[in-house]
Amino acid sequence: MLFTSAVFLYAFLPLVLGLYYLAPSRHRALVLTLASYVFYGWWRPDFVALMWVSTAVDFTAGRGIGRDRERGGTGKRWVLLSCAVNLGLLAYFKYANFGVDTLNQMLRAADLGTVKWAEVVLPVGISFYTFQTLSYTVDVFRGQAAPVRRFVDFACYVSMFPQLVAGPIVRYRSIAEQLAERTHTAAKFTLGMTMFQAGLAKKVLLADTLAPLATAGFAAETLSTGEAWTAALAYTFQLYFDFSGYSDMALGLGLMFGFRLPINFDRPYVSRSITEFWRRWHISLSSFLRDYLYVPLGGNRKGPVRTYVNLGLTMLLGGLWHGASWTFVVWGAYHGALLAIERMTGKRSLYAALPAALENAITFVLVVIGWVVFKAETLGDAGRVLGAMFAVSSGEAAGLLANWSPMLTLTASAAGLIVWLCPTTQRLAETRRAWWTWAMLALFALALLRLHRAANVPFLYFQF
Repeated sequence: MLFTSAVFLYAFLPLVLGLYYLAPSRHRALVLTLASYVFYGWWRPDFVALMWVSTAVDFTAGRGIGRDRERGGTGKRWVLLSCAVNLGLLAYFKYANFGVDTLNQMLRAADLGTVKWAEVVLPVGISFYTFQTLSYTVDVFRGQAAPVRRFVDFACYVSMFPQLVAGPIVRYRSIAEQLAERTHTAAKFTLGMTMFQAGLAKKVLLADTLAPLATAGFAAETLSTGEAWTAALAYTFQLYFDFSGYSDMALGLGLMFGFRLPINFDRPYVSRSITEFWRRWHISLSSFLRDYLYVPLGGNRKGPVRTYVNLGLTMLLGGLWHGASWTFVVWGAYHGALLAIERMTGKRSLYAALPAALENAITFVLVVIGWVVFKAETLGDAGRVLGAMFAVSSGEAAGLLANWSPMLTLTASAAGLIVWLCPTTQRLAETRRAWWTWAMLALFALALLRLHRAANVPFLYFQF
């Protein structure tokens, strides 16, 4: 089920909100959990069972760690069980196809035949909920969170539909008290509704309008330099407004059910270094990789060389987390190398002495280059687009700009203004100004009208 689908907007969400607020407080977690299973199972009901496995294993592991601690033990066996199950599920469903395809390429090159393999279907959101449940057991093992008492509370945490399939990655310790008891006020509900409307408008009016430009550009056999930059920039803005739009909708839905979820974006394209960019982009993933991968690897505690290696490995695995493809590996390695270079200069970019506007411009171009690799289906496709962008090859025009319209001009201008001049959606929504409320209502209505005329398009991060 999609947030942009008619069944969600006009049936599922109103029904669930009604049932939730009619239910006694002690049963609201159960109502939200059951609704989340319906939401997740709408596409493939059998994948709900996979989520149950992860939920049951980590609930049991958390309780097991608690019991071991009471008896003077460490609970290490339980956290190892959690890691084995969660990472095993993620490895099989996300990387098995990639592994077999890579093996077959090597076998064909050696003229040794191929391995027959039935393609594995990737469950939507598995990367997000396995990271969440894994963070719970690790935090309990570290003593940073107490084992959850009620299974229904933990099931609600794992399955909560607002952030289930594309984040933000919510750590249990940040939401534990809210699972046990949370407030429901008209002000919180209204704030959530406004943020949901803003997120939908970002997705439908901005991201989906720019999407055809990006798709056509990356699919073209040849591109002029202007067309290549247009496609790259279109995807840069499409990805931001699509994913930040989803995050705004998730935070808004969370508020409507009484939860305050962590923000996931803080104006990333105003960054003046790659280090700053990763403090602002997909914040929940960045902090997860830092706390559960970079720090355990040794962080910056074992000398400069080891620090650079740890940064590279963290970003390499962060790239691979996004998908089983060499493009994601290269994208992760690219950002890892940039972060390592900045760490060598004291977390400052090599161009830190330049005026702030130029720092921002150079950082933005570096990010755009990375997004080209991220978007491309193959490394060859990425090389073709990057070659055209920097005139390494003289490609013929593909006609990408032939149908440029006033709507695209308006959309591109609005996207630029929002990215570089506007505060975050959350900060604007929290001002509770009348103009903002009315503006969001108008944009929400426009987005709904657009949805009625177009097929629903999944959010980009659903594939990760």
